[in-house]
Formats: sequence, structure tokens, C-alpha cells
Amino acid sequence: MQKNSFGKLTEDSKKLNISGNSLPKPFLKWAGGKGQLLKNISSFLPENLEHSKDLIYVEPFVGSGAVLFWLLKNYKNVSKAVINDINEDLTNSYISIKYEIDKLLNYLKKLEENYYHLKAEEQRKAFFLEKREAFNSRNNDIVKQSALLIFLNKTCFNGLYRVNSKNKFNVPFGRYKNPKICDTENLKAVNQALQNVIILNNDFEDTLKEVDCDNSFFYFDPPYKPISKTASFNSYSNSSFDDKEQRRLKRFCDKLNKKDINWLLSNSDLKNNDQTDNFFDDLYEGYFIERIKAKRAINSNGNKRGEITELLIKNYE
Repeated sequence: MQKNSFGKLTEDSKKLNISGNSLPKPFLKWAGGKGQLLKNISSFLPENLEHSKDLIYVEPFVGSGAVLFWLLKNYKNVSKAVINDINEDLTNSYISIKYEIDKLLNYLKKLEENYYHLKAEEQRKAFFLEKREAFNSRNNDIVKQSALLIFLNKTCFNGLYRVNSKNKFNVPFGRYKNPKICDTENLKAVNQALQNVIILNNDFEDTLKEVDCDNSFFYFDPPYKPISKTASFNSYSNSSFDDKEQRRLKRFCDKLNKKDINWLLSNSDLKNNDQTDNFFDDLYEGYFIERIKAKRAINSNGNKRGEITELLIKNYE
């Protein structure tokens, strides 16, 4: 894939404001997306957050951006936002929306028109597989690659993003009647929201280089530790986030804590499957751990979709 040519991404940010009444929503369906937990997350934010002058918001595992968009809409004191993700396909889609929205919309409109023109399911499936192969070739410019990602996300099975060890997208066809492939209104709202957001495709620890310690807040939503051997779904990139990485993240949280930077972290509650599993309780001993109710939204077995608990961990009262 060609690298982006949009210049340095760490430009100085101006005051971040989203005008109008429409709230930009995640433009991708993403496993582990936090849309359903916004109410819980918002209630666990620091009480003084809205009074922090020139607040810097940092999200080292941005995913679908549900928390980012909600916070930019509701906290007018955010002067700078930094988002990061190790998944280059994902961060390139944010970059494309930010810098090349018209070109992206043109690609998506053509994909939508061509897809809707096909009436037979087998024709649509063949079209999907053709575009999946084009995406996996990774020979496209960044905007076309992002358009293909959005198309595949809207038309694949269950709206999953999953790649194999060779970084090949391998989710099958989804059989939706009229998927909204080109959501012009929302993509334009996302474009507006991202104008002064710094977008990084680095290791999560690199985000610290972009912040002022005096008025920063971090929200972490890393790849969850699987609650069982059969529940593993960490294939958001061709690199794994294993227990070693979970411990490295905790050490990074310790570093932030020593700098008096507030942070909130989400992760799986291993006690859903084994009440004796104290991995996170022991790892984050000394911090505040809360268990909240959530719904398992993505599972190929419908009987295993239901209410579970997840963890919210923070370093402030």
C-alpha cells in the first residue's frame, strides 16, 4: 500500500469543537466497540474533567472511536486529542476521512451503486470476494484502501474486522439486503470532528510523547484478554496482544500514575468464566476496579450472546 502523503500528523491543535446537533458515530463496526458502554464510561470519568483547562484527551487503542466522538461532543474544554492504533488499516481510514473526505465518498458511492445494482445474492457475493481480494492485495492508494475497508465492514459477516497471520482480511460474505455502504452524513460529521485530532499508528507507549502531563486524560481500550480458550478474538491486526503485553500496558499505566495523569481502562472480566481467575485483580491491585454489565455483541453462536461483566479500572477516586 502506498503511504499517505498528507504531511506531518502532529500539528498543533486548535480548540476542538463539534458544531451542530449531529453526533458523529463510529463509521466502522468494530469488535469491542464501546457504544453500548458510553453511559457507564461517562459515569466513571474524573469529576473535575470538564473543568480542566485546555484538556488533552488521549486514546492509545482508538478502535471505532465511540468514546472519542462522544467526549469531543460533550467536553468543550478539550484543546487537543491524540488517537492511536497499531492497526494500520484502521488508522489510515481515519486519515482518509480527515484529509480526503470527498475522494473517499466518491469511492464509496461507486461501490454502493455497483453493489445495489446486483440483485442476486451470488452476484453480490462474487463482488464482495472480488473487493476482498483487491483489499488484500494492498496495492491501492490509502483512500481507495480505506473505502474498501468500509465496504467490506458493511457487507461482511457480522461486520467483523479480522485478519490472519499474513494480514489478510478473511471474513466471509454477510448477506445483508441493503447495507448502508456510503453514510455521507456521518462521514462528514466524522471529518469535522477529526480536523484537529492527531492520528498515530504507533506503539501505545508512544502516545505519551504527544501530551502535557499537567492536563491530560488517557482512556485505554486494549484488545481484551480472552475469558476462555474458545472465546479468543484478538485478530484486529497480525500482531498479538498477549499476557506479556497486558503487563506492559499496566507498567505504562504505572508510569502515568507517577506523573499524576488520570487514566481509565477497559478490559474483560475473566471471572465470567472462572471465579478464581484473579489476573486483573492482582495485576491492578492498588487501583480502583469496577465490574459493569455489558452485552456480548459479536459471537457466531447466538446462544453465547448475552449479558456479561467487563472491567473498568481507574487510578482516581
